[in-house]
Order: sequence, then structure tokens, then C-alpha cells
Amino acid sequence: MLAQDRKPQRDWQPIIKEFEKIVGKDGVVRRKEELLTYECDGLTSYRQRPAIVVLPRTTEQVAEAVKICDRHDVPWVARGAGTGLSGGALPIENCVLIVTALMRKVLKVDLENQLVVVQPGVINNWVTQTVSGAGFYYAPDPSSQIICSIGGNVAENSGGVHCLKYGVTTNHVLGLKLVLPDGSIVDVGGEIPEMPGYDLTGLFVGSEGTLGIATEITLRILKAPEAVCVLLADFTRIEDAGAAVSAITGAGIVPAGMEMMDNLSINAVEDVVGTGCYPRDATAILLIEIDGLEAEVEANQARVVEICKANGARHVTAEIEAEKRLKLWKGRKAAFAAAGHLSPDYYVQDGVIPRTQLAFILKEIEDLSQKYGYRVANVFHAGDGNLHPLVLYDNAVPGALEEVEELAGEILKLCVKVGGSLTGEHGIGADKKCYMSEMFSEKDLETMQWIREVFNPKGLANPEKLFPTPRTCGEAANAFKTKQFEGAELF
Repeated sequence: MLAQDRKPQRDWQPIIKEFEKIVGKDGVVRRKEELLTYECDGLTSYRQRPAIVVLPRTTEQVAEAVKICDRHDVPWVARGAGTGLSGGALPIENCVLIVTALMRKVLKVDLENQLVVVQPGVINNWVTQTVSGAGFYYAPDPSSQIICSIGGNVAENSGGVHCLKYGVTTNHVLGLKLVLPDGSIVDVGGEIPEMPGYDLTGLFVGSEGTLGIATEITLRILKAPEAVCVLLADFTRIEDAGAAVSAITGAGIVPAGMEMMDNLSINAVEDVVGTGCYPRDATAILLIEIDGLEAEVEANQARVVEICKANGARHVTAEIEAEKRLKLWKGRKAAFAAAGHLSPDYYVQDGVIPRTQLAFILKEIEDLSQKYGYRVANVFHAGDGNLHPLVLYDNAVPGALEEVEELAGEILKLCVKVGGSLTGEHGIGADKKCYMSEMFSEKDLETMQWIREVFNPKGLANPEKLFPTPRTCGEAANAFKTKQFEGAELF
């Protein structure tokens, strides 16, 4: 590239001074070695260093930071704890990263009305810890709940083990205080379940940072159930485990959670976590949690045991003691991390299928695994058909990542083909935007863009995410892999 063809470098120094007036010098990260911390989220395949990181503590500071970006036409990306798995918080070249990790206050606890109000940096599990002493809890529980933040959960509409019965994040958000992309502050929703007018709260949850930043979040909390039982059923055929899932829901039983793990995942978890609970020779296991009134739990427990055995389960064990139940769930919660024991790298995907297609899709995934030559460990929310295939590979092998991305893309296409979705809880982000046309028509995507442009007319809020531009996955992946931060040496 000729010197005269290069884009002129932005002078960041005046912009940095403006940010420092708002959040102080300690609230601005600008040295290139410090910025390395923020160059990716949980999707580590792509990396891009931001130009500046800003760390606000209040709604007003967020608003002023966004106004600075708006005045200077600087693109910005909101980031919480950085645990996302779709590249939703991935910086783009020469952007400002607005990180809400320091906004960690629980602003209000109202047990009588069963709600809490929190800042976006509050960790998911802290919400339950705050109210558990009074017999309440917060239902959405992603596997990363001890480190992921509520703000990120809202952006991605995160789910978790208990989303089968209790729903994902959007079912538990009553209201939001938002900073829009021009820096204005608005309130949507409220502290009562139903509000008149457009459901702007529902529109914002899952919008992946493209419509603004949530700075205060009103959450619904639930009363802890009278009784809880967790069953572990093991199978010699994964198809039988899938059939048991369909049979349980077909019988009118709605477990609080129903999770499946295959043999690869079972052994990885036992090697790393050592629960001692999972039979290593099982082809698949189901973890089924039943909650409610004591009599209801007792009756449903017996029916679930009967259904599992009728569908080929070798053994079914049940635990009602809290410590033993937590031990059973500990392995499932650690499954993603345990996959690192199986391979130097793994690529996690997130798709949804109808429960009745479970056996077919698992067979298709196995066929794809054989075709591409990469092992695939399956861990998923079986009850609502939310798959999490973990494709195992070694990134040090040239071309391996590209092949794995192609394999994972074929799995997503299969999900859509059988009537499912590209994502259940991880979001689209940078990773899956090129597959949106597999699920939506051009008119559908155009309509979504209209909504985005109403809130974000300049396109500065989390650009290059969610929608399929550039058009192909190869272009998108190469863009993030090859971009280098320009001007870092200035700081």
C-alpha cells in the first residue's frame, strides 16, 4: 500500500483527555501492553486490540463517554466480564471499549415485590447470594455464572441450566435504564410485570450492544422451591438418552433443568473435576432436576425414573440433599473448561433444534466429525434442544481453525434446516453473523436493520456485529484475524 493511500491516523490524545475528565486517569486504559487484556472475549479465535478502554462507574459517566464517541464519530463496543462466546464484545479496529466491570452495585432489594435493581457489572451469582438468605434466588444460571456479569447476560439474552422451566434472561428483566448511542439516558419497562406501550425492554434484551448500554437492570427474583431432586440417568446409546428427553416432556413433566453429556464430556469432567458421580463407561448421561412442592417432586421423580428406564437407562440415581445435588451439577457447570483437558484448543458452538430432532442431529454431528477428522464433544441443554458442540482441535496446526469453523458452520446450518435456530443463549456476535441469511430472508434482515438504525443512526454502537456484513464467513474471519491495531505505539 502506498503511503498516500493509507488512512490518516486519528489523534487520540485530545479524546483521551476528554475521557480522563469524565472517569479520571485511572479510568482510561491506553498503554498497548495493558490493552492486550481486552483484545478478545471468550471467543478467543479472533483478536483485535481496542484503541482505548474506558471504565465508568455510573450511568452519567457512561452517557458522557458515549457522547464523546458520538462527537468524534468514534465506534465503540460495550463489554462486561468478557465471558461471551460469540465475539459480541470483540473490539474492532480503532474503537473505544466501554467496560462496565466496575459498575458492581446492587442498588435495590425489594423482597415484597420480588425484584432487585443492579448495575451491569454485578456478577450473575451475586444476585442469588444477595437474596438467598431470605429464601429467594435468580433463575438464569449460565455455566459461567460465577464470573459472567448481568449486563452481558442482558446483551446476549443468556440462558443456563434452569432455562427449560424458568426461561432465559428476557423472562426475568422487568426494566432497564439505558444509555442510547447518542448519549441520552432513557428508562424502559419498570418494576411491574406488564407495562403499556411497545415492549422496548424485550427489544433491548438480546440486542448485543447494538442499541445502547444498560446501566441499571431491574430483575425478577423467585421464591426458592419447597423441594428439589436431581436425577442422574446413564445410557449405553445416545439415541436412547434423546428419546428419554422427548418422553419426559411428552408426559407433561417440565423439569427445572434437563442436561445431556456424551462420553467425551463425561470423562473430561471426571479427569478434571473428579466428581466421582459420572459413570465413565456411559455413552451419555442425563441430569434432570425436578422442583416444586414436596408431593409434586416425589410424584414426578417416580415418573421420570420409570420413563428413563423404559427408554434404556442402565441406572437412575436421585439426590435430594443440597450438597450432593451441587456435586452432580458441578461437573456439568465445568464441562466447557474440562474440554481443555481433551485438546489444546476447542471451538464451542451454540444452536437450537426441536427436541424431536435430537437423535438425528447427534448422528449428523458424528458424521461431520468423521468427515472433517475432528472430535466433537457434546454438552447441551437437552430439555429445550440447545446444543453446545465442542469441536476439539490444535490451533498450532496450519489451517485447523478454518476447517473447524467450517465444521461448526455445518452444524448450525443443520440446526436451521430442521426448524431450529442459530443460537439459544450465546448470541450471534462476530462469530455467526454470516449465517443469519440461513435463518432469515433479506426482508427480515432489512427490517432488523431499520430498528438498529432508529437507535443507532451513525452505526457507532458495536459495529460489524449481528448482521452479515461482509457477506461470507471467510471474509469476516479473515478481517478479524488480519487486522492489526494502528497507532498503539503512540501510547
